[in-house]
Amino acid sequence: MANVIRDPKEYPDAIIPDLAKPDPLVTFTRNDIAFVYGSKWKQRYFKRIGDDYFPLPAQWDVTNQVWRAYFAREGTDWWTAFYPPDNMKRPTGPLCDGCHSVNYDIQTKAVTEWNVGCEKCHGPGSAHVQLPSASNIVNPARLDSVHGNDVCIQCHSQGRPLTNPISGKYYDWPVGFHVGQDLKDMWQLEDHKAGETTFTHFADGTAHKNRMQGNDFVTSVMYTHGVTCFSCHDVHGTENNADLLRPANVLCLECHGPNSPNGPRSPTVEQHTHHKAGSSGNECVACHMPKIEQTIADVNVRSHTFRFITPTETDALKIPNPCTGCHADKTTSWATGVLKSWGNFSSWRVAN
Repeated sequence: MANVIRDPKEYPDAIIPDLAKPDPLVTFTRNDIAFVYGSKWKQRYFKRIGDDYFPLPAQWDVTNQVWRAYFAREGTDWWTAFYPPDNMKRPTGPLCDGCHSVNYDIQTKAVTEWNVGCEKCHGPGSAHVQLPSASNIVNPARLDSVHGNDVCIQCHSQGRPLTNPISGKYYDWPVGFHVGQDLKDMWQLEDHKAGETTFTHFADGTAHKNRMQGNDFVTSVMYTHGVTCFSCHDVHGTENNADLLRPANVLCLECHGPNSPNGPRSPTVEQHTHHKAGSSGNECVACHMPKIEQTIADVNVRSHTFRFITPTETDALKIPNPCTGCHADKTTSWATGVLKSWGNFSSWRVAN
């Protein structure tokens, strides 16, 4: 279970920064914090007022170890047009809690449990507890790939319910969805018009903010071939980064080994990447999953289209490419020239 939400009264060490150190952004105390969200990239803090929770105005940047303001500006997330520009008037119930809990009830605001517990992905479990059987529990791995991926995409995507508002409130999560159902019947992924750079997308359609893995993935070749999120990840936890089943290169090469029909069509990985074995440039994710999607400030997470973004696309569409993303002291012209010199690639694909 992903313990993203924690109550500092129950977990005294949940709050990462030292609140005793003054900072102009921090206008609250430990006593104001009912819940903390997150611990890997950022940590946010929420105050309880009545039967709702509201975001406090500062968040902790875990990577850079600094405080940053926390406020969704008007014209960014779609829902900002429907809520006042005041954190204390933006409850987490309609905007967050459906994905950070199990069975959030929009009428009573009650949950079965906070965080992504078993029933979030496996459906109702009481009958299964009484008499464990494959027939009385949902196993996403036994669903077809579309419905299996929907289990993850319900929360790992930017979109909006097809019906909105619901009971007078605008929701930023798929109200009423249960695993095994058709997510498309109640959830619309964020729109994008080709050629436009928006709050959510680069001009080519690649996402450029966090929580859009699903938006990316459904555009990928792998999605169309039946690959699922859990082909690569184990949400129950692993020792690998991002809960990967195996280290990234090991995992990728199980399906994309040298001379594989799936690619790369080179005798060795090094001949494909033109980088030395053991180097960061020889890792599959370096070129096919660049870190270009913002989670906070200058901290980015990896894209999930698995498509190589060429330097010429950077020039034309202003989307970052992995070549000059790594070789930051070089130009896109330099990168294009190098790619054209690699005889095992079509210059029409990598340099146009």
